[in-house]
Amino acid sequence: MYPFSETSLRYQALLNAFMDEHIYPNEREYARQLHAAPTRHSYLPLMDELKQKAKAAGLWNLFIPPSLKAFAEHDGLSNLDYAPLAETMGRVLWSPEVFNCNAPDTGNMEVFMKYGTEKQQAQWLTPLLNGDIRSSYAMTEPQVASSDATNIELAIRREGDEWVLNGRKWFITGALYERCGIFIVMGKSDPDNPSRHKQQTQVLVPKDTPGLEIVRPLTTLGYDDAPIGHAEIVFNDVRVPLENVLLGEGRGFEIAQGRLGPGRIHHCMRLIGAAQRSLELACRRVENRSTFGRTLSQHQSVREDIARCFSEIEMMRLLVYKTCRRMDEVGAKEAMDLIAASKTSVPLMAQTVIDRCMQMHGAGGLTEDYPMAEAFNYARWCRQADGPDQVHQMALGKMVIKRYAGD
Repeated sequence: MYPFSETSLRYQALLNAFMDEHIYPNEREYARQLHAAPTRHSYLPLMDELKQKAKAAGLWNLFIPPSLKAFAEHDGLSNLDYAPLAETMGRVLWSPEVFNCNAPDTGNMEVFMKYGTEKQQAQWLTPLLNGDIRSSYAMTEPQVASSDATNIELAIRREGDEWVLNGRKWFITGALYERCGIFIVMGKSDPDNPSRHKQQTQVLVPKDTPGLEIVRPLTTLGYDDAPIGHAEIVFNDVRVPLENVLLGEGRGFEIAQGRLGPGRIHHCMRLIGAAQRSLELACRRVENRSTFGRTLSQHQSVREDIARCFSEIEMMRLLVYKTCRRMDEVGAKEAMDLIAASKTSVPLMAQTVIDRCMQMHGAGGLTEDYPMAEAFNYARWCRQADGPDQVHQMALGKMVIKRYAGD
């Protein structure tokens, strides 16, 4: 097992105790409040209660790395030290928000930390770090293959002392959430630039800006991921001040690359937790159900599936740990091979493991009585989020061939 720091081990113990005392016992209450809320995207009172308890326990903003510890109330956690914490949070899909460690806000906060001006940080980062507001990252578009980020078409043009935005985005996570306050929007400001990677700019658009229209909520395999959700949005002559630019004109692609590396591995960490919990539930299930005169756990096919699940989770967990350690040693850019390997392998593993565990639960495994169906949905859409598998496999294959076959 990888050696975790004393700080990480302390947080692991605190987090496990918090999950046992406050998260697992509140899963039904969370579902009840969600179903009783005024809208599917209303903020739930339970979340505020749990956030205050998490803050009091010192389990807050744990995602912040040592390089950005100036923004944290702790000394920062390396990717490796954070991995088992994110795994634990992944066991209950809504729990990362309790600790202010949920996507897309973690990635957006890192963008503000790395690229925001002091004014932008004061206006948006501080309330995000406090958990007072939420945010969205608007890059994907319905009319182009957004797996190639240089394809995006949303127009960003300068007009006097303003940026004017026109275009359409979709699958924008968090856009519908009642407390979402700010959008980080990527578009094309210089489409004729000979460098395809300098045509893009990212600007900040407050959610209440005139011309920003939420067209509809979107689902994935029928799930709306409420209350955070995903949305299709349109920008119709949306105007924001020039000072709302991030880093500078033409630096949008650079920001996107810097943002997505850590975010991809965070999803993998959480998916390990979702798969592990599904396996544990399946083991309890097969010991308590009988068919044909014996418990399910005595059937050879069931034992084989349990063994496969255990082995696959262990392999992927070690891959994630190795990736994290590599990121800590050389940075995300130099660890892109392992990030790509994790990004394409872990969600598929989780999807497969969770599917087997759902099967062991019979029809109940398909329902919201258990966390597996929604976790399966999460694993499946992670194969699209932050770039589809095929793009990462293409890039990884190119790197591996070059490494072993030379120039």
